[in-house]
Amino acid sequence: MNRLPVTIVSGYLGAGKTTLINSLLAEEHGLKLAVIVNDFGAVNIDDALIRDTDGGKIALTNGCVCCTMGDDLSLALREILDRADRPDHLLIEASGISDPVAIANSVLNEPGLSYGGIVSLVDAENAETLLNDPLVAPQAEQQIRAADLVIATKCDAISEPLAALLNKADARTPTVLKGTPVAELLFDVVPLPKGRAVAVHPAYTTWQHRSSAVLDRRALGDKLAERPAGLYRMKGFVLTSGGAYELHVVGRHVEAKRCEAEETVLVGLGPADRISREEIEAWWTA
Repeated sequence: MNRLPVTIVSGYLGAGKTTLINSLLAEEHGLKLAVIVNDFGAVNIDDALIRDTDGGKIALTNGCVCCTMGDDLSLALREILDRADRPDHLLIEASGISDPVAIANSVLNEPGLSYGGIVSLVDAENAETLLNDPLVAPQAEQQIRAADLVIATKCDAISEPLAALLNKADARTPTVLKGTPVAELLFDVVPLPKGRAVAVHPAYTTWQHRSSAVLDRRALGDKLAERPAGLYRMKGFVLTSGGAYELHVVGRHVEAKRCEAEETVLVGLGPADRISREEIEAWWTA
């Protein structure tokens, strides 16, 4: 998987996008990230992370880089791809009033990138006011509806009233962080396991599968179409009767392309309050 994975961080004004990005940049995941933001005034990167600045770029102490989106997202994406020190993962911080689908379409149109999903944040303290406001509710609901994963911020659990609001907005997999490292949500920054168990975090279920079994190619399509709703991410390689395929699943998005592989190796992730490891295993082995 040599394309650069991209995750879009969305959410209405004040939802906590800056906090999420700063938390991710400060984590000790040992990987090099790039962040594209609308402007540095909107995302206040922690001073402790900044090494130096140069025009539209901020160099960070952990080897990561942050730059402005400017007027042309495509140019910013190409600049990241053309960097000599190419990052392991790219984050795009969407404006609080923007449509993340438009950004996702730009990512999907760039052959050097792979879609890493839309993560939309919802401010639990102000969600009721926001989602009942006739002027801003359509925009906020669009951000929620477009998301592969919805994270409720400023709360430890999703209350019944908030769950009802998110359900009305067609939230696919609403959850909370509960102390889970933000890098776990990106998933693609975590390498495929090499014979070791994936650590299980309290807020997220992780699953892995290795085998030399060959799956009927048509059955693979049927199986993916029937995947559990709580399975947010899955990636790896699958041996089929039609050859090996590289598999990349993010929310509603499924991508499979031919590749060279000697065995089936898969990793999956989903919110623990939406799916269990046993449910994923039962689905895959059925």
